[in-house]
Amino acid sequence: MKTYQIHFIRHGITDGNVNGQYIGSKDLPLNDIGVTEIQKLDAAYVYPGAAAYFTSPMQRCKQTLSLIYPQAHPLEIDAFRECDFGEFEGLTAEDLKDNQDFAEWLAADGMTAPPAGESGADFGRRVCQAFEKVVEAMMKTGIPSVVIVAHGGVISTVLAQYGLPEASMAEWTMAPGCGYSVRVHPQIWTAARKVEVYQTLPLPKEDDDDEYDREYFIADAPETESEPLS
Repeated sequence: MKTYQIHFIRHGITDGNVNGQYIGSKDLPLNDIGVTEIQKLDAAYVYPGAAAYFTSPMQRCKQTLSLIYPQAHPLEIDAFRECDFGEFEGLTAEDLKDNQDFAEWLAADGMTAPPAGESGADFGRRVCQAFEKVVEAMMKTGIPSVVIVAHGGVISTVLAQYGLPEASMAEWTMAPGCGYSVRVHPQIWTAARKVEVYQTLPLPKEDDDDEYDREYFIADAPETESEPLS
């Protein structure tokens, strides 16, 4: 039976990552480090191609996709935006250490909404609904593979909900410019709403054989430092 591949890639580094800020709805671009690191990864490793490309509408995601796939014409999916941190946007944990609302938000494991922001439950709901629409569209139209460039929170939310092997969001973290490939088996998806996580991204280059099948090559992602807040 035909299967479908979805390749998730987290955007590159921004000033918000470097400064440890909560950056969700704030539309930061990649900084110089972010651009350089994506270019280095693209030169040293392999990102799989796809039949279609999707991205969060935020600058940091669109720039990352254009650096890796300059010939692509991506579709922006608004629901793949990062969580809106409301009044916490642009601030660090140190900035907020004496803020009672922040303390209560942390105590609730982020599932409540920060002031003027979005709750973790609402965030998860919109992200998962968007992902299900992508899967259903692929199976309906026969599109075999897609790339989705999004935020760390978006990708880890999807994998925690649908991924096999099953793991928590904290276990599905990834460094900037890295990600995961999943395989959708129609029977398993229809019965259990689960997808197979089968490789990390990007992939190592093969010195001896440039024609290996990118879609099915399983390898470890390069070791780079993860920045978790956008």
